[in-house]
Amino acid sequence: MAHGLPILVVEDDCALREAVCDTLELAGQTTISAAGGDEALQLLTRHAVSLVVSDVRMLPVDGIALLKEIRSRLPQLPVVLMTAFADVDRAVEAMRAGACDFLLKPFEPKALLEHVMRYRLPESLDAGGVIAIDPVTSNLLSLANRVAQTDATVLLTGESGVGKEVVARYIHQHSARHKGPFVAINCAAIPDSLLEATLFGHEKGAFSGAQNAQAGKFEQAQNGTLLLDEITEMPFGLQAKLLRVLQEREVERVGGKKAVVLNIRVVATSNRDIADAVAQGFFREDLFYRLNVFPLLIPALRQRVQDIVPLARYFLAAHGARAGRPGLQLGVSAEVALQRYAWPGNVRELENIIQRAVILAPGDIVEIDALHLAVEPRVGPTAGQRPPTLTPARTTAEPARSRQNDELRDVEREHILEMLAAAGGSRKLAGQRLGIPERTLRYKLRQYRLAGFLDG
Repeated sequence: MAHGLPILVVEDDCALREAVCDTLELAGQTTISAAGGDEALQLLTRHAVSLVVSDVRMLPVDGIALLKEIRSRLPQLPVVLMTAFADVDRAVEAMRAGACDFLLKPFEPKALLEHVMRYRLPESLDAGGVIAIDPVTSNLLSLANRVAQTDATVLLTGESGVGKEVVARYIHQHSARHKGPFVAINCAAIPDSLLEATLFGHEKGAFSGAQNAQAGKFEQAQNGTLLLDEITEMPFGLQAKLLRVLQEREVERVGGKKAVVLNIRVVATSNRDIADAVAQGFFREDLFYRLNVFPLLIPALRQRVQDIVPLARYFLAAHGARAGRPGLQLGVSAEVALQRYAWPGNVRELENIIQRAVILAPGDIVEIDALHLAVEPRVGPTAGQRPPTLTPARTTAEPARSRQNDELRDVEREHILEMLAAAGGSRKLAGQRLGIPERTLRYKLRQYRLAGFLDG
């Protein structure tokens, strides 16, 4: 089966260009080709590609000039250069300018294919920007694709930082509503007193300060998708009003008398076990069942190990380009450490660490020392455990998994307390660095105090 995005082959020698394309196509890849740098740049304005394989010596635009132009226009697009032995010095220059690697002519077909498999953009990037190398993630996206073809309400659950909003956008982009708006609201980030008016809108004079009428998020999402992020943080009293809107498919603004009929899909997310929240009286049971039409559990990053290095390379290319360091690459020690780390903060933590490494790495190769992982690496569960399912994620774990969960909670606690200390005790700043709502951080710190891990 051919790869979704083609590989662009740039070579002024017609015979070699055809040979490279034939080798790739026999291996199941799709290719497009150009005889020089100018033609390649024109093709890149019309086609999305997964990788550029280019010769160095070409006229009038050589491979290094092409590379620099690609770095300017498409900083995340990987480029592999082909060069003769006499041009090794130029190849080193190209690596510094942002090339992923170079192939020394003459090269074997096997070497070409190894470079392609290592550096090309993941296939899923042509379908919403989701990296899905690991089978666990591929299964998740398969389910997301199926529900995207319907208007069913989707409930996305998973730990903080796993990418729930990314999956929500993926569902929207693959649905019949993809031309409509995607509107997101974080229920934990808006003060309780403003959340109702933000969601449902308000009429002029509905409350003090309401000088003009304002459409709420429901109306703004008309004919599109509304994401209710961190739905379990919504005040209990407001949940009843939300339930009515979902049941009736119409919304009435605060201070208004006219109902607006809605044509939207609703996606909700939570990093908590909603069944537990219902049992503890924090969340309405009837609202839970209204939202839980199509539940999707997004696996933690430690459960999809094969995604870790491709994600890290993706973030390294993105943040390296923004920082004026497009030539950065991950060293072997860094890749091993990333795969062994437990990732209590999931994908959000991975991006933060890579962004920090872009600043701290002394050279073009990011080694383990530049990562500054918060705690000792720990081997988490490997990919291939529980795939995403259509059943709630609440299970009774066996003792071994219970011990693993305890260890992971320890890692998370140590990481949060270290970030809090680094922020000088500021919950707001620590929450921003951790990528979690301040309300969630306060809840966790309260639990740590009750358990004796934190004074005061």
